[in-house]
Amino acid sequence: MKRILTIAAAILTLSTVAVSTARAGEGWLTDFEKAKKQAKAEKKLILADFSGSDWCGWCIRLDKEVLSKKEFKEYAKKHLVLLLLDFPRGKKQTAAIKKQNAELAKKYGIRGFPTILILKPDGTVVGKLAYLAPEVLDRRETTPSADLFAVGLLLFEMLAGQALQQSASPQ
Repeated sequence: MKRILTIAAAILTLSTVAVSTARAGEGWLTDFEKAKKQAKAEKKLILADFSGSDWCGWCIRLDKEVLSKKEFKEYAKKHLVLLLLDFPRGKKQTAAIKKQNAELAKKYGIRGFPTILILKPDGTVVGKLAYLAPEVLDRRETTPSADLFAVGLLLFEMLAGQALQQSASPQ
């Protein structure tokens, strides 16, 4: 029985590490300086994803339901430089990446995962969001389309500097 549990745990760990590694290779940079240079050259903003890709349930869900979707990838390719600042528990990272990520988390006051920052090419914060679908507030079941819409709406509001729908104030 112990052997079966050990094998199952190893398979789960390896599959999770493979998923998190795959995202870093699909247009996601891990070097902050390279991301800033690319953003400046391409006149784009940086989407910095502070994640615990192999242990944080909400990070894994955000990746699965939003960041890995075709629609997000198409939008990001045109408008964003993607930066993964990962804090894995099972995946190996270089000492330089670990140090960089820890310093950036401290600099930007990251307190939980996932946290998404939208940055100018010089590293100035334009906006910050934590992943939460609106249905969660109403204690309803979330769907992938609701999650995608919620993140898209927050990105729009951060980039445009205003809410998509302005409510009329009572007079």
